[in-house]
Amino acid sequence: MANAKELRKQIGSIKNTQKITSAMEMVAASKMRKAQDRMAKGRPYSDYIRAVIGHVANASAEYRHFYMQDREVKRVGYIVVTTDKGLCGGLNVNLLKHVVQDLKKLSEEGIEYDLCLIGNKGAQFFKSYGGNVIAASSHVSESPQMSDLIGSIKVMLDSFEDGTIDRIYLANNVFISTMTQTPTMRQLVPLDAIEDDSLKHHWDYIYEPDARQLVEDLITRFIESQVYQAVVENVACEQAAKMIAMKNATENAGDLIDELQLIMNNARQSAITQELAEIVGGAAAV
Repeated sequence: MANAKELRKQIGSIKNTQKITSAMEMVAASKMRKAQDRMAKGRPYSDYIRAVIGHVANASAEYRHFYMQDREVKRVGYIVVTTDKGLCGGLNVNLLKHVVQDLKKLSEEGIEYDLCLIGNKGAQFFKSYGGNVIAASSHVSESPQMSDLIGSIKVMLDSFEDGTIDRIYLANNVFISTMTQTPTMRQLVPLDAIEDDSLKHHWDYIYEPDARQLVEDLITRFIESQVYQAVVENVACEQAAKMIAMKNATENAGDLIDELQLIMNNARQSAITQELAEIVGGAAAV
């Protein structure tokens, strides 16, 4: 059993760690609120442009963009959004497991894949796991800008346009609540006709000046907005997961301190009892 001095040293060390994790929890809570505000502001634009694209995809359009044309799948591209830093529980692990399961299915079917990685954790994982990484963005920061992502997005879209990639998926964590972040994967290109009751009546827009120019610009903005919103949501997920992880670490440190305190008190009580017994024994011998 450790002596009282060693136990006091351990307790002091854990208390210092507890102060750090408690401070990190408060910082993550503050950042999470800001990230949630940013996410909430971006969702209306993302949802409305998705509705417009849904109408265009469902319609017998005047001009059908090649981003809407399905073709035989020989190679698939994945845009994987992870965090730059750790200490956020199983957030990245759960997402990467989801992606790896999909990659294994492709390998079994003889389909190859390319990767676009946003975030350091994804880059670190696939550096050891393997995979053809054709684009990457890191240090996106807690307030991402479209300019940080546009290069990686363009690499993937160019690969789709020249026929290198036949389908592009977007994998990221979706913020459900502070306690729940769900890994999701959805097809980004070619655009699917959206199953929605509001879109059950197929109709098209009247384009001015012409359908080709407007649809091309609209679809490009749509794809960029979907990736950007995924990154923004992932930041909110990161801060929520980090806050919960630091909260759990702080509570676990408190439990450990209580256990060590009890052990130290028991050791001290045993030492006092032994000293009393020795004194009484010595007095009896005299």
